[in-house]
Amino acid sequence: MKFIVSSSLLLKQLQQINGVINANTVLPILEDFLFEISEGKLTVVATDLETVMKIHLTIESKEKGRICIPARILMDTLKNLPDQPLTFSIEENYAVEITSNNGKYKIMGESPESFPKEPVADDTSSFECSSTALVTAINKTIFAVSSDDLRPAMTGVFFELDKKGLTCVATDAHRLVRYTRTDVSCPKKESFIVPKKPLNLLKSALPDNEDTLTLSYNKNHFFVTHGTTEMVCRLIDARFPDYRVVIPADNPYSLFVNRSDFQSALRRVVVFSNKSTNQVVLNIQGSELHLAAQDNDFNFEGNERMSCRFDGEDMQIAFNARFLIEMLAALETDEAKLELSMPSKAGLLKPAEEKEGEEVLMLVMPLMIN
Repeated sequence: MKFIVSSSLLLKQLQQINGVINANTVLPILEDFLFEISEGKLTVVATDLETVMKIHLTIESKEKGRICIPARILMDTLKNLPDQPLTFSIEENYAVEITSNNGKYKIMGESPESFPKEPVADDTSSFECSSTALVTAINKTIFAVSSDDLRPAMTGVFFELDKKGLTCVATDAHRLVRYTRTDVSCPKKESFIVPKKPLNLLKSALPDNEDTLTLSYNKNHFFVTHGTTEMVCRLIDARFPDYRVVIPADNPYSLFVNRSDFQSALRRVVVFSNKSTNQVVLNIQGSELHLAAQDNDFNFEGNERMSCRFDGEDMQIAFNARFLIEMLAALETDEAKLELSMPSKAGLLKPAEEKEGEEVLMLVMPLMIN
């Protein structure tokens, strides 16, 4: 079996799916790419048993066949080759010979028979959305996903669909992010939890533009198709907590601050906080916001002042500054709005002005001031 393909094109496509392969796999075959050739088309598949990603390429070949090629050595070879046509020749004993303009390289492949079969897309419901809508939804929620395996439902992003739009929710019990797109119409009311890893892979593989994606799902799997790239992942089989009950209905006081100035001040002050809590105290008095952090173990202390707009009674409230920094990074507006009620109740962080067709709400629990 023989085929010819551009080295840079193959590398670019394989980089999109290489992240699926884990460094320490249970089965040695999971360290390989599955190459399938048929009618001048090459399909390459990578899987970790939970997530499957594949790409399709047009190549020069009149033959058909399948082979597994070790991913790491193939990627290292392609990264060090300049852009040129490569000829892959595959022998019957699965030896792969790659011929470039001025070299020959031999890799020992494996039988494709033991490569895991991918899930079948049966009984699925589908809808379409723009690539930028999904990429933005992932970027605005994924940082709040929990890494606690004892709470599997929180280790992914909760997708809530209906005809009015798409809502994505993530929480780690200390903070919660809800992101809604009203420019996406889903066929019916449905919900499911997508794990963090495939979402991170999608974020890297998808372009941030108006390309149309096809999203499909059934009881166990989530399918995404974009041009020549496809992804399938297993859904998390758990019940997502009822997030609506924790969002306060009435936070009467609003603090308006310049988003980047507030984020920079938090970054400077958190250096002096206790490393286990990252606690920064916000002391709000009229049009002045005072940020204070201290670590009593080392006698560290940091203070900063900045201007703000606050309609409410003077207040002192403490938060984990690392959480606030990450949440502010997910907002894109110049001004941020923090809605508060009292020092023991959750604060709501929002953009001062919402973009058309989207809505962001971020909840963060306060810390006890010690």
